[in-house]
Amino acid sequence: MSAQALLERPPATFPVPGTALDTFPKRLVDNAERFGDRVAFREKEFGIWHEITWRQYLDHVRACALGLAALGLQRGDIIMIIGDNRPEQFYIAMGAQAIGAISCGMYQDSLAEQLAELINFAGARFVFCEDQEQTDKILDMESRLPTVERIIVEDWRGMWRYRHAKLIAFSDLAALGREAQAREPERFAALVAKGQGEEVAILCQTSGTTALPKLAMLSHRNLLSQAENFLAVEPHIAPHDEFVSYLPFAWIGEQMISFSLHQIVGFTVNFPEEPETAQRDFREIGPHFTFAPARIYEGLHSALTVRILDAGPLRRAITNAAMRVGIRAVELEAEGKPVPWWLQALWFLGYWVVYRPILDKIGMVRMRVAWNGGASLGPDYFKFFRAMRLNLKQIYGQTEIAGISCIHRDGQVRFWTMGAPIANTEVRISAEGEILSHSSSVFLGYHNNPEATARALRDAWLYSGDYGTLDPSGDVIMFDRMGDVIQKPDGVKVAPRVIEDLLRFTPYVQEAMVVGEGQPYLAAILNIDMRHVGKWAEDRGIAYTSYTDLSQKPEVLRLLHRLVRETNARLKPEWRVGRFVSLYKEFHPDDDEMTRTRKLRRGHVVERYRDLIEAIYSGAETFRAVFTVRYEDGRTVELRPVMQILAVEP
Repeated sequence: MSAQALLERPPATFPVPGTALDTFPKRLVDNAERFGDRVAFREKEFGIWHEITWRQYLDHVRACALGLAALGLQRGDIIMIIGDNRPEQFYIAMGAQAIGAISCGMYQDSLAEQLAELINFAGARFVFCEDQEQTDKILDMESRLPTVERIIVEDWRGMWRYRHAKLIAFSDLAALGREAQAREPERFAALVAKGQGEEVAILCQTSGTTALPKLAMLSHRNLLSQAENFLAVEPHIAPHDEFVSYLPFAWIGEQMISFSLHQIVGFTVNFPEEPETAQRDFREIGPHFTFAPARIYEGLHSALTVRILDAGPLRRAITNAAMRVGIRAVELEAEGKPVPWWLQALWFLGYWVVYRPILDKIGMVRMRVAWNGGASLGPDYFKFFRAMRLNLKQIYGQTEIAGISCIHRDGQVRFWTMGAPIANTEVRISAEGEILSHSSSVFLGYHNNPEATARALRDAWLYSGDYGTLDPSGDVIMFDRMGDVIQKPDGVKVAPRVIEDLLRFTPYVQEAMVVGEGQPYLAAILNIDMRHVGKWAEDRGIAYTSYTDLSQKPEVLRLLHRLVRETNARLKPEWRVGRFVSLYKEFHPDDDEMTRTRKLRRGHVVERYRDLIEAIYSGAETFRAVFTVRYEDGRTVELRPVMQILAVEP
């Protein structure tokens, strides 16, 4: 059937989840009854893990819901939530949903101006802040937040002298709710019963790679049906499992696991004490499954690679030999070929001698499955982790489809694909190569943005903006974003993401951006990894003073030159990098060069470094940048670093 015929065919209809438990608050009430004193949350405080049962979870949500209602929050109102992951965020979000309001998470590392812009766009009446730091951001922007009526603060430490009419402590909010519960014992149940599955449950930020993040409206039905469809094809989650919540509350991945799947399955969600202790707390819990963006796995790979390089000659030789065995085995599996018995035996031996101790160090020794989502992970990373017998799978989806539309099936993990559609989900490719999806999880539209909604939703199909195709097996292959594909003068199309994944497969390159639209060859702008390149330099007695200084050291440039040549050797000629530059600074979200989920904002980067890109293609060997550093005391200094532009021989 032709692509056009496929698109003209009407979309399938999918079953609707049972209406009895069609909202999150209804699910919670049912779970509190079924699970009772089983642990729902576990939070670490002062080095001690504190347990919260399902019954206590419901009690907290009830208090929050009635407290919010007492303060004036109404059905359809929006409450913004900002802070590190804590049980209180889930209490306040679920409490708001219980009275028909809408929760919206914000990234805790956002600047005050960025928060104000998003709050105003949403028209939020209430804001929940974790602590003094986040509260100060909101108060600093108060004059620009006309819709905000209440600011709820969970951790009041350091704020005892604050006197502001809009501020209220979370404990006081809960006390209001409990007083209301004593006066009207049936009110909470009546409010929950009013909820409908088609109502908006959350506003979730899109990645914002092109502009201000859009706010996707996701209903209870969208989120719950997505979780049910996911569980129909993913058998690795059980009610007594442990999960560690350390990714931003604002990200759809965290909502998908700690909200949707948590309510349906009933596993335990664990909260680290602080972001700085997350790795240690993760290992202490030893979760049974995890979900993370590509940056997490890339960071783990870099850290482990450096540790292997630093090991003694014998240990390094044994580890490298074991990794070669594992990689060969997973390559055969991905190609659908049998793994010889002798290779299976060596792979098994490698697990107990090499892989298991490594997995134990990173807290993954008990893990039955690990998912990568948010952005695709390069094939080399998949081979590395699956060689250690970590069941790593790719997830494909968008915020607009509640997180997931495709996933690798057990025994069918092909590194170059994004997996097959989950249950009750259709995926097609348009005539232009755009990936389209349809299911009951497709969002309701963008909040206050009908134009963007009309572009993304057409005839019940979600237009992803991703350029891809279908593998002969039926798996989805995603090359890159439609707008990011580079077209050279000879008509050759290049997916820069593929090249960037290869360039980053080293502990020495933190970020890479490939450019070359309309140019005869491709060029790369590289960010070194300060920690790993710094150690590499120290081991060789190379002195440096700063990131800028280190990035331009002749020895570092020779290292990068070798890495780019090695990458080119794996690419077809028309996809090879002809010139590259080591940037004097890291790409950073505060400079609008990356999103809060660490995705490149390509259009902004190209515009910001337009002069540098022009210098690359003019054949210049150096480029002098000019930028201003502003210190906290108000002083500004203008710096003019000189960057070397290096050619890479064919």
